[in-house]
Amino acid sequence: MVTDTLLIVVYATVGAAGAGLAGAVSLRLLRDRSVAMSLGVVAVVGVAAMLAGTLLVSWAMLLSDHDLRVVTMVGVIAAVVSLAVTLALGRSVVRGSRELAEATRALGDGGSFVPPASSPTAELSQLSRQLAATSDKLAASRERERALEASRRELVAWISHDLRTPLAGLQAMTEALEDGVAHDPQVYLSRIRAEVGRMSTMVGDLFELSRIQAGVLTLSPARMSAYDLVGDAIAGVDALATEHGVRLEGHGVEAVPVEVDGREMSRVLANLLVNAIRRTPADGTVAVSARREDDRVVLSVTDGCGGIAPEDLPRVFDTGWRGTDARTPPAGAGLGLAIVRGIVEAHQGQAAVRNVPGGCQFEVRLPAAL
Repeated sequence: MVTDTLLIVVYATVGAAGAGLAGAVSLRLLRDRSVAMSLGVVAVVGVAAMLAGTLLVSWAMLLSDHDLRVVTMVGVIAAVVSLAVTLALGRSVVRGSRELAEATRALGDGGSFVPPASSPTAELSQLSRQLAATSDKLAASRERERALEASRRELVAWISHDLRTPLAGLQAMTEALEDGVAHDPQVYLSRIRAEVGRMSTMVGDLFELSRIQAGVLTLSPARMSAYDLVGDAIAGVDALATEHGVRLEGHGVEAVPVEVDGREMSRVLANLLVNAIRRTPADGTVAVSARREDDRVVLSVTDGCGGIAPEDLPRVFDTGWRGTDARTPPAGAGLGLAIVRGIVEAHQGQAAVRNVPGGCQFEVRLPAAL
């Protein structure tokens, strides 16, 4: 009994292995053909393996011709049914793949991906969802690229305008000094010095912004108190506030620890404070606060500018944005707030702005020091 069972196993294994080997060779030869054909080969191999093993076992056990014909007929019918079902599945998979390829081609041509109504398999359905998510990301990326390109064009136009006027003035004043027609050379020299200083500041801002956008801004973070950081920033703009008749308030500053690059973060606060002082009318107030919210330290600067138009709020931190004349300093190139955002994001933080009664509030959210 054990010997018969062993022989059955051996003959069935030999027959199935032969059919499987033939199927593997066929699949390799057909690897560049349709998946429907490959599925057909798999179905035929499955039935052929069963049929070959059965025939060998039947021959070895000396079954009657009638029994052998019955076994063969059952195998052939099973093969036909399996092949029909497999071909139907293969055609469905091919059709779904072609629909997915057509939808993907539209994505490659710069359009949006519209997934097929249905997918024949879970894998194709998952691939369709992934392509849809990729399409959304590409659309957002293209939108950011268009916005960035528009911002760059505006920046070039504004920088060109801002440089053309002072350069023309410098040329006229130097020619007057050379020709000896300047009534008061010292006044001309003071104006030249002021214009050169303004343009130097503009060039410095451009260089800083280029470093930020190129991702080469090097930070040297150190643990410090937000109280000291804000105090130093307020002290640095106190003279400007006095000149404009603006009061500075820092009553809401808490001594919460932060780990930042002191020089770069001082520049952030200085930009925000100078921006706020210049926009706030005389006898107005600029308030600074620092507090901890969960795992974040929030630095805020509130001015009395009267607010920003709602449609301009999303663009406040864009490169080159200036908004209305009321919010544009004579020497500005629209770079200060873009630099603020770049430095803050380099610290893994976020910069935001919102309107408040009588003005607007800029917030800088930084990770709190552990």
